[in-house]
Amino acid sequence: MLQNESYSFCEITGHMTKSGIKKWPKNERPRERLFKYGEHTLTNAELLAILFRTGAKGMSAVDLGREVLCHFKTFRNMSHADISKMRGFKGMGDAKIAQLRASFEIARRFMSEPKKSSMQIKSSKDVIGLFMPRLRDIKKEVFQVLLLNTKNHIIDIVEMDEGTVDQANPQIREIALKALQNFAAAIIAAHNHPSGDPEPSKEDEVFTKNLKGACGALQINFLDHIIIGDNRYYSFAEHKRL
Repeated sequence: MLQNESYSFCEITGHMTKSGIKKWPKNERPRERLFKYGEHTLTNAELLAILFRTGAKGMSAVDLGREVLCHFKTFRNMSHADISKMRGFKGMGDAKIAQLRASFEIARRFMSEPKKSSMQIKSSKDVIGLFMPRLRDIKKEVFQVLLLNTKNHIIDIVEMDEGTVDQANPQIREIALKALQNFAAAIIAAHNHPSGDPEPSKEDEVFTKNLKGACGALQINFLDHIIIGDNRYYSFAEHKRL
């Protein structure tokens, strides 16, 4: 039965089983329950236990999952936590941390993965649906370009650059080259602001103006530049600044 742990992580953690999962009855082990009933029936702690595989001395992998959830409250909070904070939990070594961070990155990429040949971009909302899940929690600025054909169907999404916490530095020449190599008729640029505030900086404004000029010279439609913040965004096209 699917359990709701959103309000009771800390309470549940106080009743640890104190034994390894291998000693549990088979019908209570997370992996066996996943195969028998489906992954959707597992609790959040049980899903983490499958990733962790083992717990620590005196606690099972499920107990460890509950303890981590009790601290971070949500998977999203967990996904952008510093590695040093993860290492603070008993039993959380580099292998577990790597598995966890890889799973979060897979989830982000899955959520933003386009159906290239069938998906048509009709508005900035379509673009937000692609970029928001991946870019909103990244601690460095990442710049991506959406390449489109003449009917605004997606050809590809290209990651151009990853900068420091403050700034990515995409080269306009490289963006134009990627568009020409893929026979793109139009492009949409997007990057994130790790601060969570999507308002454009002066550098963003200058870059957008220069990219628009370069695209115009190459007869490539520059449809928008979108900045992703914390569940917020800024669209140059929506603000009529293109």
